[in-house]
This record gives sequence, structure tokens and C-alpha cells, in this order.
Amino acid sequence: MKPAVRQTRSHLMDLFARHGFHPRTDFGQNFLIDLNLVDFLAREARLGSDDVVLEIGTGTGSLTGQLAAFAAAVITVEVDHRMVGLAGEVIDDLDNVTLLHRDALKNKNHFAPELLELIAERLAGQPGRRLKLVANLPYSIATPVVSNLVATDIDWERIVVTIQWELAERMTAGPGTRDYGALSVWLQSQCHVKTLRKLPPAVFWPRPKVQSAIVRLVPDPGGRRRIIDRVFLLDFLRRGFHQRRKHFRGVLAGMYRKQISKADVDSAMAETGIPEKARAEQIEVAGLVELANRLYQRVNSSQDEKQGV
Repeated sequence: MKPAVRQTRSHLMDLFARHGFHPRTDFGQNFLIDLNLVDFLAREARLGSDDVVLEIGTGTGSLTGQLAAFAAAVITVEVDHRMVGLAGEVIDDLDNVTLLHRDALKNKNHFAPELLELIAERLAGQPGRRLKLVANLPYSIATPVVSNLVATDIDWERIVVTIQWELAERMTAGPGTRDYGALSVWLQSQCHVKTLRKLPPAVFWPRPKVQSAIVRLVPDPGGRRRIIDRVFLLDFLRRGFHQRRKHFRGVLAGMYRKQISKADVDSAMAETGIPEKARAEQIEVAGLVELANRLYQRVNSSQDEKQGV
């Protein structure tokens, strides 16, 4: 196995010049050139011989090679055919790496079926295998990639990714802050989320116009068990925070007007200890999860009654 390419600014500039093209901003191609941070990203993944790594945004294959040196298998996904060619020069002789040339997402709410099938296949390769997402994520797809992985039934163990700083703030925000929203609650209800580093534009080439961050997510099994139905919770959060400045009672009454009464909404909020005039952005994660659970039970009970069950 040849050593992983050390992706410095000068190396990348020479590489792109030789091939006669430039990084594409529409694909979010900002390459991490601080070698200490590349090492930090790989080190925080805590890779071992039982790990299957998902990397989205292969780029030139620099991080891919590092991940392959420690993991059982690496699935790396790249949408740009030019990057596939460059990465191939680095990873073609790595027998534990599979490079998919495609979009990782079917749509904003789902991964591509081909990717999910490959993940399942690699996890089934040996008993005890576990999935980790480790990547310098393109800014434009970072939110759906992380959110969708948490939404799957895959038993993932760790996420360590670079993302836009503003997204890191949304992921870690608490109630009463301007960044607290559906994504904050969705992730924090099931994960321990931590920002590890704030990254200035200078550590990337080309330089982005915004600050970035390295964030780590690990599962919170207890939090996940407290959620009765995760599909219901995700819909509850997305629609509930869409009108974040309105009183949550009125928002919920409108959301479920065809399924339950306003009295049902009022009783669910009272049982949860949420004031009538509270807004979604003021309610803590645990309170929102409990409220969603109670509304789910009422909605299902109402549907059962209508169907004569």
C-alpha cells in the first residue's frame, strides 16, 4: 500500500494545473490543506479494524487514503467525474476502498438506494462491524447528509465532519437562541453533538468565504429510546419550527386540525408542562420530544376510532 498523498496547497495547485481544470464552487470543492487538521479529523474518528467508513466528497483522495489505512472498509462517494479520476490515482490499489461516482442523495430527505445497499453489504461482511461517517463535507449537502444518517435505522457509531460554522451553531444551539430550530432538536434528541474546532478560511484551498468547523456526533441510545416514532417527530419538528415566532399551541392546532381537536393539543401541552403561549424556539429538547410523543398517541387513537379499531 503506497502512502497517502499529503494534500498541501502547492500539491493541489500543481495537480489541477497539470490536468487543466479548476475546483468547482457549485460542488463545494474546498480542500482541507492544513495537514494537522486532516490528521485531527482522521484521529477523532477513532478508527479500528471493525469500522466501515462512509466518506462523502472524495475529492483527490487524500483523506480517503488515511481512512483506509485503519478501517476495515471505506465507502467514498464523489459526484464530480474529474475528481473520480484524480482520486483513482491515489486509491485504485487500496482493496478496502469502494469509490462510488454518483450523488450520495436520492433527494434532500433520503440517501441514494445504491449507497444504502453498499453500506449494508459492507456492514454484513464481518460480525461486529460498525459505521462511521468521516468527511470534509461539501457545504451544500452537509445538513441532509448528517440529518439523513441519523434518520436511518443504520446502527452508526460516530460522525466526524467538517461543515460550515453556521451549521455547527445550529446543530449545537440551545432553546431561546436564534440558531435553535428543528435540526438542533432532531440531532440533540438522539445524539451528543460537540463542536471540536473552529476553522478559518485559510485552512482550505480555494478559500471559502465563511468560517468552518469540525463537529463530532455520537449516538445517545437513551434519548432515541424516548422517542416513540422518529418519523412523526421529524415531521413535527420541521412543520412546527416553520412558524417559529408564533405561539406553538396555534401552530400545532393548525398542523393536526384534521386529526385531533384543539382540546387535545391543549391537554398534551398541559401534561408536558409547556405554557400555552410558548413558542417552539423556547421549548427544551426533552419537552418537544415528550410533546411529540403525546400528540402521536392522540393522533393514532383518533385514527383508530375513525376506523372502528
